[in-house]
Amino acid sequence: MRYAIYFTPPQGHAFTVTASRWLGRDAFSNASIEQAPVAGFSPDEIKDLTADPRRYGFHATLKAPFSLKDGETQDSLMEGFEQFCANTKTFDIPKVIVDQLGPFFAVVPDQVHPALQDFTASVVQYFERFRAPLSDADMARRKPEKLSERQRQLLEQWGYPYVMEEFRFHMTLTGPVDAEQSPAMRDALEKTFAEFTHGALPVSGLGLFVEESRGAPFTVLKWLPLKAA
Repeated sequence: MRYAIYFTPPQGHAFTVTASRWLGRDAFSNASIEQAPVAGFSPDEIKDLTADPRRYGFHATLKAPFSLKDGETQDSLMEGFEQFCANTKTFDIPKVIVDQLGPFFAVVPDQVHPALQDFTASVVQYFERFRAPLSDADMARRKPEKLSERQRQLLEQWGYPYVMEEFRFHMTLTGPVDAEQSPAMRDALEKTFAEFTHGALPVSGLGLFVEESRGAPFTVLKWLPLKAA
């Protein structure tokens, strides 16, 4: 069993509902959802292109998936999660957009925001006390030979290479998309998420996600609001 601390809007929020339909699964209920038709793509193509993010649910990774270290339990993690949310103030990401990160698409900030970087670093640091060390297999799975020296250091220290100054907030919407399909995918995503982009995204709460067994879908164990600003 693994846990993760993710940002996601609350259950029932229009952004969550729209994203869940796009991905074909609601991470709060673990229910499969019929995906809407997408111009230029067959239903099977959309199902395949969203397979990777569908397993994780609509989210932005803050504390990457981890197993509990000896002496910690789900109850102690939950207690820590409740304390963190109760003592951490809400804030806004001033502007988010749909963009392509390498071969995949995501909702991302229009630029790097120091307040967001600081917030994410605080999540990584706070929940580190619950994390078991990575196994050799987990380390190998991250392909450290392809990481920069700094990313390897972060992987060894925090269990994930894309934290601190290497962190880039993103809410993944697709797996890898071929170059020839990218313009049509960008157009479809910008239309689908027009209501939620080119404006502020409130970071109003956090989700404690759980993966019951390796390879299983991640589901929301608990979503809590952050402290009112």
